[in-house]
This record gives sequence, structure tokens and C-alpha cells, in this order.
Amino acid sequence: MLESVSWVASRDRGTKIGYEPDALRAFNTASIDLIADIRDEFSDVLIVLSAQMGPRGDGYVLDTQMSAAQAESYHSEQMETLAATKADLVSAFTIGYAAEAIGIIRAGQRFDMPVAIAFTVETDGKLPSGMSLKDAIETVDMATNKAAAYFLINCAHPDHLTAALDEAPWISRLRGIVVNASRCSHAQLDNSTTLDEGNPVELGKQVAAICARFPHFTIIGGCCGTDMRHMDQIIGTTKAAKQVF
Repeated sequence: MLESVSWVASRDRGTKIGYEPDALRAFNTASIDLIADIRDEFSDVLIVLSAQMGPRGDGYVLDTQMSAAQAESYHSEQMETLAATKADLVSAFTIGYAAEAIGIIRAGQRFDMPVAIAFTVETDGKLPSGMSLKDAIETVDMATNKAAAYFLINCAHPDHLTAALDEAPWISRLRGIVVNASRCSHAQLDNSTTLDEGNPVELGKQVAAICARFPHFTIIGGCCGTDMRHMDQIIGTTKAAKQVF
């Protein structure tokens, strides 16, 4: 799965750095063209193109909260552009509250685009809104008739996930984790002047342990502070634990 570099390439962020609507649409389109070219180069490999979207405001501080209807209207602009590309689905990463997730999914339905939602969690395993991961997924599923393709967690260390995961039925909707190298909270990371690269070997073992506990987790990756050292450990140890890759 290849993710595009379009995470927050939407109107508010684009305007702040001088992108007019036409330029922003061109950037989003080019982000998919880039990964589509890679897929063409490796045509013997099954590759999924994921058009990445993100929150309207800060992913960690809920400074811009919207209703589901407002979120649908706002994110429909970027969704329309991405739906016209070669992307297979949209993955909305670092979402901090349920209403925005609902709006993004409904925007996807408007343009016939599958949507995956990746919630972020704080050190206590809860979303920045204070809602539990379980309640967030169930709230979104209820409001959208389970229209999301699946859910993920991203931008959190494995230690932060422990309190959020259990063997209840809702966990079947969660399909993977994209983890931070650092154990720091979002607030600590925002205020840090140095990169906390954590311990790649330990991180790999922790991800493998989570995936062994939940064998249906088939999407894994690295988020803040990770590089190929971390990914090598994550993939290697998870492959050994699950014996399915």
C-alpha cells in the first residue's frame, strides 16, 4: 500500500502557504500520479494506492471542531479531486473526533470513493476528544451504516494502545496500526526540539506482539520518528510472529 503526500492538502492548510484552489487540486492530483507511476514500474506486485487525507485543524489539539455536515462539506473539495485520480481508496489519518470521521466517510460516499479512517489516540488510549476508541468506531459505524472500509490507529506508540484494545466484537473493524517511535505525548512531541527515534528493535517486538494478539491486523507501518530501521524491525518481527506475510 502506497500512501500519497496529500495528508493535509486541503483548503485551510493550502491557503496558509499560498496555494490557490487550482494549484491545490493540481498538487493533490500529482501526489497520486507519483505513486501510480511507482505501481506501473512494479507491475508484478499487487499495490494499492491510498490517497491520504487528514484533519481540517490540528491533529492533536481540537481547535477546529465541526459537525458531521460541516466536515462533509469541507472535505468534499479534496475528496472530489482525489476521486478523479487512479487512487483505490482514501485513508483519512490522524482523526481526533468522531464527527469529522463521519463527514469524511459521507464525502467519500458522495464521490463513490471507499474511505478508511485512522484515529489517533493519546497516552491513555483515548482520542484527543476524550472518547474511547471503541465508542468512536461504534459511533461512526452507527452514523454511516458501517460505510468505512475499515479503521486504523496512527501516530501513537504501542504503549498507548494497550488500554484501547480488547477482544470485544468492535475490534474486528480495526485492521491495523501505524505507530510512533516515541513514547512521548502529542503535546510533548509538539514542543520537542529534537527527534525522539525511540528503540527500533523494541518497537518491532511491540508491534509484532499486538499483531499476534490480533491476527486480523494486516496493515502496519511507521509514523512520527520512524525510518527504515524501524520498518525493518516491524516487518521482520511481525512476519516471524504471524507467518503470513
